[in-house]
Order: sequence, then C-alpha cells, then structure tokens
Amino acid sequence: MVRNTMGTNLSPAERFNYFPATPLCSITWLFTGRSECVTADEFPVSLDAPRRPLPEGPLFGGPHERPSVSWNPGPAHGMMLMLMPDALRLLTGIDPSRWLDTLTSVRDVLPADWVALCDTVQQAADDPTRVQLIQDFLEPRWQAARPTTPLSAARYLDWAQGLAMRAALSAPGRSLRQVERRIKQWAGQPMRELLGVGRAERAFFAAMTAERQGRVDWADIAAREGYADQSHLCRATRRITGFSPEALRRRISEDEAFWVYRIWD
Repeated sequence: MVRNTMGTNLSPAERFNYFPATPLCSITWLFTGRSECVTADEFPVSLDAPRRPLPEGPLFGGPHERPSVSWNPGPAHGMMLMLMPDALRLLTGIDPSRWLDTLTSVRDVLPADWVALCDTVQQAADDPTRVQLIQDFLEPRWQAARPTTPLSAARYLDWAQGLAMRAALSAPGRSLRQVERRIKQWAGQPMRELLGVGRAERAFFAAMTAERQGRVDWADIAAREGYADQSHLCRATRRITGFSPEALRRRISEDEAFWVYRIWD
C-alpha cells in the first residue's frame, strides 16, 4: 500500500489513518513527513488524543488484535508491505506471536538481509523502483521457502481454513490441542481469532456489495455470514475496527482517514 498526501490540503482530522485489527504483519516506510501513534481508547479519536512520535526508519509491525490509529502532522509519503504471518515465519524464522500489537524498528526483528532491503527501499528514487526491489527480493526467497501444500489466501477465512488443514497434516501429533498450538506458532494468534477476523471481512465485502446495489440490511448480512444476530455482528465489528457496522460504512464512504478500508474494497 502507498499513501502520498504531498501537495494535498488535508484538514487535521483527515490526517488520521485508521487501521483494523488484522493477522497480517507489515513493514512500513515513511519517505517524507512524520507519523505519530495515537492512543485510541475511544473511536473516533479526537484531535487532542495522546500521541507519540513513531521511531525513525523502516518499521516492523506484528499481527494486531486491536484496531489502531496513526496521525501525520503534515503532508506525508509512505509505503507498507503486508505479509501473511505464516509466510513471514517461513521466510525469516521469526515468531509472529512475539510481536503482537507492536510496531518497532526492523532492526529489532528482521534478519540482516531483510534489514538491508529495507534500507535500500528507503533510499530508492521512486515508488516503482521500490516495488521492483521488493519483488526481486521476495520472489527467489519465497520459491525456496514456500510449503508443498499451497497457501490459500484469497480471503482471510480461506487462509485460516487452509492454515488449519496444513497444521493438521504437517507433523506428528494431530490432537486438537497440538494443531491449535501449531496454528498459533505459525500465525501469532489462535484459530478462534483468525476465524473471527475472516468472518468479519466476509461481512465487510457483503456490505460493500449491498451498498452498490442500493440497500444494506445488517440483520440479513449477519444471518448470511453466520452471526447469531445483528448485535453479534456489531460487537465483532466494533472489536476489530472500533466502530459499529453502519458507522464504519459511512466513514469509509465519507472520511478521508479511512483510506485503508477503501483500498481493501
């Protein structure tokens, strides 16, 4: 993902960046401008919410069980590489669960060749060059590290179910407890959490489709996506995003700070 607001006149509220809870790990580069981490006790966050500057240089982010918010004091240009946690473990050997809900320098986490890539991308001349550097680095490493069983990752739910199957078949010891332990080791989070995010994502896409058709019926979406009722869907959505489904839908449509969700759509 690339975000470039240079030359754009945004209000202070439009310079927030809202991110949902996610099993994905990330590497983030900020090429121009500054970014601050917002302490988000309530959503939406206010302009006077406590903030702290993020460390300089490329940053590594682990899986997030809670939604998060950042803020740019002015125009900024950055890039984020998103990686499935089990794929990152295969590529680097790191344990995603150690970095749950954290954002820190890549030098604290990643192997030396990855840190060198991050520095090279940071110094590259433009975004197309940066993307090509990342692709050239990842392609041979993934070909060497990828499992013989394909990773199913069309959506989170597909990926989580595929992960469970690989965990059940990959090693001796196939009791439920052993499989669940293996899943958490690979992904950094328990299967229950992964399935919850997957179901919420599926409801998100169902709502976007319904909106394009002119009618969003949250009770119907909740029933079709396996929630006990509309209140169950609301609680799950608020836990992952900080907002009710309807409030989230409106903000995705109207609020610049929800650009990440629009990319997802």
